[in-house]
Amino acid sequence: MKSNIVLIGMPTSGKSTVGVILAKLLGMDFIDSDLVIQKKTGKKLSEIIETEGLDGFIDIENRVCCGIEAQSTVIATGGSVIYGEEAMKHFRETGRVVYLEIDYDTLETRLHHTKQRGVVLRKDQTKKQLFDERVVLYKKYADICLSEEGMGIEETVQKLGEMLSEN
Repeated sequence: MKSNIVLIGMPTSGKSTVGVILAKLLGMDFIDSDLVIQKKTGKKLSEIIETEGLDGFIDIENRVCCGIEAQSTVIATGGSVIYGEEAMKHFRETGRVVYLEIDYDTLETRLHHTKQRGVVLRKDQTKKQLFDERVVLYKKYADICLSEEGMGIEETVQKLGEMLSEN
């Protein structure tokens, strides 16, 4: 049953913040998959990447996300979740996947500490290359795309609520 709302998008797109507010607005539960990963592994995301490497982190994220069993829940995912085909299949079977779109300039303005945030950025890969690579995957998996261009958090939540009630 597709009772969940799964938020995907670049780091700093507001998935966690929008997710918490949206869950309150709709009377749903909220899960942040990054926090689930940290709890299950006992490590911060940056530590997992440091010890397991990027591919190891993606594998852990994929496995953990496949194990998230929830109903009537808003799930904020990590920006790299789209590299896990099984996780995305699971999320699409259990919920509507919403891509919170930001443009590259917004990402550049907001995202400064990629390593601290646990961003899956390959060696010698620029933020622009990462952005271009991921946008294609976000659009591939999304049931709904919401451009946050010119909107604050409250406006984004309101618009998303309207879009969800229409679909």
